[in-house]
Amino acid sequence: MLKDTTLKGIRQASKYESEVLSQRCWLFLRPIMKQLKERMDRRLVKTFLDLVLIILMHRNRQQGLLLSELGAHLLGADRGPAGTKRIAKLIHSPRWQAEWIEEYLWKRADQQVNSLLQTQEDVYVIWDESVIEKPESSQAEGLCAVRSSKAARLKRIKPGFFNPPGGGPIFVPGFNWLQVVVTGLRGVPTLAHVRWWTTRGERTSDKRTQEQIILKRVGQMWGKRVMHIWDRGFAGAPWTQLALDEQVRFIVRWQKNYKLVGPDGVAKKPWELTRGKRSWDHRLIHDARRRCDRKTGVIAVPVHLPDDLRPLWLVVSRPGPGRKPWYLITTESIQTPEDAWRIIFAYARRWQIEMSIRFTKTELAFECPRLLKWQSRLKFLWIATLAYAFLLSILATISQPGGEWLLRHWCHRNGNRSRVTPTPLYRLRLALSALWLFFRPHPLPLLSVGLDSG
Repeated sequence: MLKDTTLKGIRQASKYESEVLSQRCWLFLRPIMKQLKERMDRRLVKTFLDLVLIILMHRNRQQGLLLSELGAHLLGADRGPAGTKRIAKLIHSPRWQAEWIEEYLWKRADQQVNSLLQTQEDVYVIWDESVIEKPESSQAEGLCAVRSSKAARLKRIKPGFFNPPGGGPIFVPGFNWLQVVVTGLRGVPTLAHVRWWTTRGERTSDKRTQEQIILKRVGQMWGKRVMHIWDRGFAGAPWTQLALDEQVRFIVRWQKNYKLVGPDGVAKKPWELTRGKRSWDHRLIHDARRRCDRKTGVIAVPVHLPDDLRPLWLVVSRPGPGRKPWYLITTESIQTPEDAWRIIFAYARRWQIEMSIRFTKTELAFECPRLLKWQSRLKFLWIATLAYAFLLSILATISQPGGEWLLRHWCHRNGNRSRVTPTPLYRLRLALSALWLFFRPHPLPLLSVGLDSG
């Protein structure tokens, strides 16, 4: 049926594809909905599934997660208030907890880790931090001061424009965000955990406490079977010593001014430890962001922290003139250039979580919800997180040969750049939205058959 290129054949294939994808979404959410069915009314369980589908369909960066907007899509514009009321009942219901979704994502990440280990691939657990900015809000629970990245972008000097704004960083109301994904050296990442926290009010906490909770959890689950990858925000002796105490393998990008003790026993800055030393090896590395090849050198030296004698290795990537080098600290023993390159390529996978956070902020409108209660806001964001996790789960099949049918017929692009993108997550959601708006999924038959029989 998918080979029929006539208009009628494409419509039939699209209707079939819509049913298949809606069924896959139901199968993805089935463990959570079973828990909900044991505690809640059946109508709220149906609203839960409908809400995930609507979040995937409704693409609006500014209003993507507004209850009134989603309510109009849920039951139609003429019954918008009723749809909004259904969503509000689901979110404010005390009969279910956001921790159910949290545990479900941990289980899926554990399955992905075991699957990657069976193929004898290195498994990377990538961490990153961000914030959710709510500059117009003042009454919502859990708001604290966060540094605005939007303001930093607006203050950036642009060639040809005069009187650029100056001054220090701008802080706005919001709350903090920590995200963890699991991936291999290639392929689609799997969302493992998302955590939001605040530094004010009854739920006050701090960054290191939240990070330590997740580190202990991951250490108990996977131990030394995985490699943790951290950015410069995690660099420093306190966090590195904590990671060494937990006996986890890690790669952390070190700050160029944070001192380390080299082979000569003297504490120096990382750039001083390798100054004047030739690179072990050179390779042409493709820069995916700027679409060019760069001659990159690599060198490594044994080091340790000034107040801790446990051995570490400093791996330095030298991308050439005009580019800042990477100073990477790792627990892995580096004896050959191949060992050093393995660390460089592993850290390069950290870009996956940067794209993940950007996608959830822009495409899924994570900064959009206007809910006063902290717990209700968390539940709403966890439901949107499930929608994102489902997109990642089907992205792997879409990227395979023969799986581009949906993108070709429901999100056609002329440019070669869009066609050759290895992980077309934005195109996937746009195609899914267009398909389901034309062939609206009907989850009620799935609920009547699946939850009762399972």
